[in-house]
Amino acid sequence: MIQSSELILNPDGSVYHLNLKPENIAHDIIFVGDQNRVEKITKHFDSIEFSTQKREFKTQTGIYKGKRMSVMSTGIGPDNIDIVMNELDALVNIDLETRKPKQNLTSLNIVRIGTSGSLQADIPCDSFVLSEYGLGLDNMLRSYLIDAISEIEIEDAFIAHTNWDARKGRPYVIKGSEKLEKRLESDKIFKGFTGTAGGFYGPQGRVLRLEIQDNDLNRKMDSFNYKGTKMTNLEMETGAIYGLGKLLGHECLSLNAIIANRATGNFSEDPYKAVDELIAYALDKLAE
Repeated sequence: MIQSSELILNPDGSVYHLNLKPENIAHDIIFVGDQNRVEKITKHFDSIEFSTQKREFKTQTGIYKGKRMSVMSTGIGPDNIDIVMNELDALVNIDLETRKPKQNLTSLNIVRIGTSGSLQADIPCDSFVLSEYGLGLDNMLRSYLIDAISEIEIEDAFIAHTNWDARKGRPYVIKGSEKLEKRLESDKIFKGFTGTAGGFYGPQGRVLRLEIQDNDLNRKMDSFNYKGTKMTNLEMETGAIYGLGKLLGHECLSLNAIIANRATGNFSEDPYKAVDELIAYALDKLAE
């Protein structure tokens, strides 16, 4: 039995941070970072049956073209993903009354829709990127036993290529869901490694008033190529989603609308349009 200090429930029996009960979520779930983006997706739904919000975690569940889906905001960063993935899994794979894991486990389909900056000059603003791999630069996932699911050869190649400082922890590489990739890919989509950083400024190479440990890291990441697969973009959630999803048995994939190109210095002339087009694309693919 899982102790109440380890799996915290609200007085109404919902999981602590997400404020959800098992019946509140669908098996197809869309993640967004920004709570204000939830309704930009669910406005396309035919109907909405459930809505709740606690802190930055907002969830709406409804029907789109006959398919039941949930949309959830995760907030920013791998630490938030640790909360969201574990509590979502608890909703479907732990009996919240007996506090025991279920014998028959459920696998969720989780698709992240986000915005990001491209690291490659040939991946232009307003294009779509599918994260074939999540490459984690944060240390959150290393709290778990991940050697069985991580791509150790790619990790070693990245460490050697970037001359990675071991004091920052070992980067990890996790492959996305091949099942969802087949559902969501098309000739519109760029694929590659999505870097997941543990912060927005220094961890992504931005310098304001503080010096950073490696001023050349972005350039070295830009040029990383493992058997033809290159770094496409840098954000703050994908690697953590892929890692926890794979450990817990869920299918996870990340899609990003590219609103900036850090290689050329360009920014989208209409980033909201790019996001809306990615939302429509992903919804239709998931509903097929």
